[in-house]
Amino acid sequence: MYRSFAVIGFVFLLAISAYSQTPEKTPVAVAAAPAAAKPSSGASSLAKATLTAHGGTRLSGIRTLIVRGSVDITTSAFNQAIAATFAMVFSGEKYRFDLLNPFQPIKQVFDGVNTSTTVQNGFELPPINRQGFFMLSKIGDGAFPVTEIPGGKKKIGFRITSPEGYYTDYLVDEKTGLIKGYEASYDMNGRLVTTSVEISKYRNVEGVVVPERFAQRFDLGQFTAYADFKSKDILINTAVADEVFTLGN
Repeated sequence: MYRSFAVIGFVFLLAISAYSQTPEKTPVAVAAAPAAAKPSSGASSLAKATLTAHGGTRLSGIRTLIVRGSVDITTSAFNQAIAATFAMVFSGEKYRFDLLNPFQPIKQVFDGVNTSTTVQNGFELPPINRQGFFMLSKIGDGAFPVTEIPGGKKKIGFRITSPEGYYTDYLVDEKTGLIKGYEASYDMNGRLVTTSVEISKYRNVEGVVVPERFAQRFDLGQFTAYADFKSKDILINTAVADEVFTLGN
């Protein structure tokens, strides 16, 4: 059972990729898009329209973001929901993540140079700036090409690939023009991890349309974990002191 709780704590940390913008170190690509993928004008047009729906330059130019709320976790190995609270703070290249839960409280901070964490067992996060919602801010940057979702999938969406080869497939709601979910895969310590997100509710905060409630699934090979996030407070461009990004605070 301890192993289940340890994995649950790790899953919480993976979930910060949904909001992340900036890297703590230069990543090494391990789950790359096909080398033959070329930019698509159709996908590019859809991506630009999606960025506009989410706030356009207001999203691209966010200086700080604070998200606080609750999350329930279950896994295929331990299906009883575990309630917790979370807080995420982003400021330029810096971030902070706090998780309060009954079994394995977690803190992780990046001060722009170094990452400090209370996570044990040698787990390493994927490059958190290379997947998830805020990679939408890279739309229009030639270093992050937009292509069709490969494989002949009949999905309305597009893929964004980072310079290192990491990618996220974004699925677009035809009615609203907003992202309704996204999918990604990556290698973690020799194990393939796939994750998918379904967004059920958004909130417009100062012109930026941000996920307020979303469910994230992690397939970790031998078992699957699920996280149901409910954001209570979402603050944009609020002043954040540098001291926030130290582990002792």
